[in-house]
Amino acid sequence: MNLKGRDFLTLLDFTPEEIGGLIDLAADLKAKKKAGIPHKMLDGKNIALIFEKTSTRTRCSFEVAARDLGMGTTYLDPAGSQVGKKESIADTARVLSGIYDGIEYRGYGQEIVEELARYSSVPVYNGLTNEFHPTQVLADLLTIKERFGKLREVNFVFMGDARYNMANSLMIGCSKMGLDFTACAPEGYFPSEELTCKCRDIAAKSGATIKFETDPAVAAKDAEVIYTDVWLSMGEPADAWEERIRVLSPYQVTSSLFEKAARGAVFMHCLPAFHDIKTTVGKEICDKFNRDSMEVTDEVFESEYSIVFEEAENRMHTIKAVMAATL
Repeated sequence: MNLKGRDFLTLLDFTPEEIGGLIDLAADLKAKKKAGIPHKMLDGKNIALIFEKTSTRTRCSFEVAARDLGMGTTYLDPAGSQVGKKESIADTARVLSGIYDGIEYRGYGQEIVEELARYSSVPVYNGLTNEFHPTQVLADLLTIKERFGKLREVNFVFMGDARYNMANSLMIGCSKMGLDFTACAPEGYFPSEELTCKCRDIAAKSGATIKFETDPAVAAKDAEVIYTDVWLSMGEPADAWEERIRVLSPYQVTSSLFEKAARGAVFMHCLPAFHDIKTTVGKEICDKFNRDSMEVTDEVFESEYSIVFEEAENRMHTIKAVMAATL
């Protein structure tokens, strides 16, 4: 596997063999870190981290992964970068690629990270856009492989709003790696027809299946992974909560729903999660709509079958693998 100089913008750009190679490399680097074996293979290199949308996991994962590899980092928050405001995306890419060995972008439209990559002479990494979240899905795949010992033919169900980056990227990852993917959502809340057609073509080669279901009980039956995400994404207007709660409440992951899953099934979530009222935003929303949780109950989130924190840790290991392979 030779990925040197490659951008990491969407898993559509990578073959199943390349994705599998990144997962294997992540597992190897994880084992080295756990054993205390240094792996500063990128000593002296530097990466710029552009965050138009803030994040705990993505920032920490990139910074710690870079440090473990021997790299320096510069964090540019929404106030610390002029990208797209006082300086064009093209100019930003050319300036930063003259200073840094890699550029990470987390923000809004996929077209922004694509334009950064077009004008950059160094690898560009997608830390999240409205359309795709490939570093998260790479971590999800590593976590599933660790738990089940395989990826092919794992029965994977995404529950909730399937129109945006997480469901899009999970559908791509499952179709590439041979998992059986079901998106369970209300009518009108499924991935685009264009992306669905691409993934069905990929799935035909990998042996994966892609299904859409509106009944949570049907989708959850014999599921080995039940995955969900917040009902309102960062950057969306707060007044959309009322509509999302009304439409998506039947898709909340509860213990009774999980009982329909296969023996040994696991719960996954990309985080943060509104599973209780212990956050300012969570309490405000739950108080307003007379709820104690949103997309998943606290009982499921804190259960023995929840592997969300293993999944969160693996963000760092898989991001490290991507940087190691491309730099």
